[in-house]
Amino acid sequence: SLFRAAQEARGRAYAPYSRFMVGAAVLADDGRIFPGVNVENASYPLSVCAERSAVQRAVSDGAQKLVAVAVRGPGESPTWPCGGCRQVLYEFGPEMIVTSVGDSGNREERPLADLLPDAFRGPATAAT
Repeated sequence: SLFRAAQEARGRAYAPYSRFMVGAAVLADDGRIFPGVNVENASYPLSVCAERSAVQRAVSDGAQKLVAVAVRGPGESPTWPCGGCRQVLYEFGPEMIVTSVGDSGNREERPLADLLPDAFRGPATAAT
């Protein structure tokens, strides 16, 4: 269901500039799923990645402990979160599992710690 949410969200992405439509969904420790999409802007720095969109939605709804994220982007190969998204995901789930699947159906799964070794630890993540 996490991948289904990411896939469905992908269809709602707003990517008129890059045409690189991405959907993501995060799983909270209480079982709730929060989808997100990338939202581009003509001023590129104001754009938001799908992973950060999903995290913002989760936090807005009261979830602050995330355990997994699924990412569904375009192309045959899996799409992994960018460096900024990896740090944002780490803030809310340093032990989370990141899973991505490409159009070919190739599914890969990695611990977030493997994607972001030696992550910056702020006060919220210092104890983990």
